[in-house]
Amino acid sequence: MHIESTKEQVLALTFAAAWHRLERRLDSNLGAIRGISLAEYRILRALGDAPEARASRVDLAQAVGLTPSGVTRALRPMEKLGIVSTLKSKRDARLAIAALTSAGRELLDDASGVVDDTMKAFLDRSPKVSARLDDLIDLLDELGR
Repeated sequence: MHIESTKEQVLALTFAAAWHRLERRLDSNLGAIRGISLAEYRILRALGDAPEARASRVDLAQAVGLTPSGVTRALRPMEKLGIVSTLKSKRDARLAIAALTSAGRELLDDASGVVDDTMKAFLDRSPKVSARLDDLIDLLDELGR
């Protein structure tokens, strides 16, 4: 017996397959060239985009889709490498603020170049997507809300 797939099912599976291929390539290139994972890059990017390159672990968790404890676990090795530092909040001593260090800024700049190059190569394989990239970004942004 053959069960027909709906467009929604096809979209879900196609989206998952495309993300899986992209995630693997980004993770591999970032790891090989800059020594960080895509998850670490996402945290660094969120920190770099935050005011004064500082953010609470809760804000970072919301930005990258992790739990605050997941962000804390991810930040520990980055702190040991001097890429981020932890600051105590002036208003609430219990609140730790993650801050991008100068070494972290440099790594973020370098890693962002790797992401740009990886995405350009990825998109070169699909001229139709490249031609409508702004539309795709808008659609995915709307879908993610």
